[in-house]
Amino acid sequence: MVLFPAIDILDGRAVRLVQGDRNKVTDYGDPLVFAEKWAEAGAQWLHIVDLSGAFSGESGIDSVIGEIKKRFPDLQIQSGGGLRKITDVRRRLDAGADRAVIGTMAISDPDLFALTVYEFPEKIVAGIDARGGMLAVKGWTETTETSAVSFGKKCRRMGISCALFTDISKDGAMAGANVAESMRMQKETELKIIASGGVSSMADLVNLEEAGIYGAVLGKAIYDGAVDLKEAVGRFPQD
Repeated sequence: MVLFPAIDILDGRAVRLVQGDRNKVTDYGDPLVFAEKWAEAGAQWLHIVDLSGAFSGESGIDSVIGEIKKRFPDLQIQSGGGLRKITDVRRRLDAGADRAVIGTMAISDPDLFALTVYEFPEKIVAGIDARGGMLAVKGWTETTETSAVSFGKKCRRMGISCALFTDISKDGAMAGANVAESMRMQKETELKIIASGGVSSMADLVNLEEAGIYGAVLGKAIYDGAVDLKEAVGRFPQD
């Protein structure tokens, strides 16, 4: 199971939010410090989110991604947040991201989303953020009338192979991963699911791996020390 240590960036700082609420923020400091820390722990991927971009629609972390890639060229980067136009995606990939996570664009402009998937094959990850089973967009500030499963199926038909699935109710709450829902998403959509939200212990990772989930994002658990990333990377094959 592939592990994706997260670096969420808000106003240039590495932070963690609770259930996407920018009023419930913990500031951890310089994102580059954590990129180095996770690289030294053996991570092969980073999951980098532009929270400022997710809230405002204006992407602004390309320089950070470029610097991370310059310092740690072997790290692969998956990045989302603020990718509302095809030019945003192109700029993020040109900056050094290996994959771009897209959610809001798929709902606000389906034709542009389809064009983006066509333009960047194998580089687009569907961002499936669910609140009560329904797709949430714009930094989780809006809940749509589209079910998360139906959106996932549509993405698979478009040729997307991988999706980042976030149960918003679990995110940042250290309440345990939603294994059952992650399994359901992977089975019903036939997407490779990267589970995000709620991982609070090594046991959560074991449960996800035993359920056959492709990957897991690690956030608050590795920042607060509940999960040792080096130990986790050594325990789970990263391919």
